[in-house]
Amino acid sequence: MSELQVIQHEALVPYERAWDEQRRLHAARVADDTGDTVILLEHEPVYTAGKRTQPHERPLLDAGAPIIDVDRGGKITWHGPGQLVGYPIVKLTDPVDVVAYVRRVEQLMIDICADFGLETTRIKGRSGVWVPDDARGPARKIGAVGIRVAQRVTMHGFALNCSCDLSWYDRIVPCGISDATVTSLSSELGHTVSVADVLPTAQKRLDTLRADNPVGVG
Repeated sequence: MSELQVIQHEALVPYERAWDEQRRLHAARVADDTGDTVILLEHEPVYTAGKRTQPHERPLLDAGAPIIDVDRGGKITWHGPGQLVGYPIVKLTDPVDVVAYVRRVEQLMIDICADFGLETTRIKGRSGVWVPDDARGPARKIGAVGIRVAQRVTMHGFALNCSCDLSWYDRIVPCGISDATVTSLSSELGHTVSVADVLPTAQKRLDTLRADNPVGVG
């Protein structure tokens, strides 16, 4: 298996520019003109609405950031400064197992959080990565997953809250979940954990996304 390529953007990236980059790399991977690639970045503030987003889950007033309808699964979420976003453009093996791939994406974020001393988990029936119930309150979502697979190649990906302003989520029903809250590494650990802090750990763990690193789907 060829080495996983990483494209890292230093400055904040407008969402549509990154989406164009994803589509270009996706077409190249489908054609086997390039190997598996992961784009790592922070976005300018934006709300993206997946295909299952309902009207009541969108901001009711001026959201302060653009709202873009996208072709991934899932519902509406926010991206912006202080959040590590990863877009894996990876060719899945036959037979394509989308659930297993989603579990690998979740495992990547679980392992990153563990490296910073934060225990996270999955919650049955809800995608993404969560801080479990504890003395501070009920389960809180720290990492989101929203993907698309076309011609065996993945697009979109994951978003891990590092040091972002969580008030952006107050204007939407994030990921369609009205009975839970969102959190960040910084909020949970009580000190600032920036995207720059997380990037080296994330890069070391990206091979978790490859099909030769199976993760249980229970």
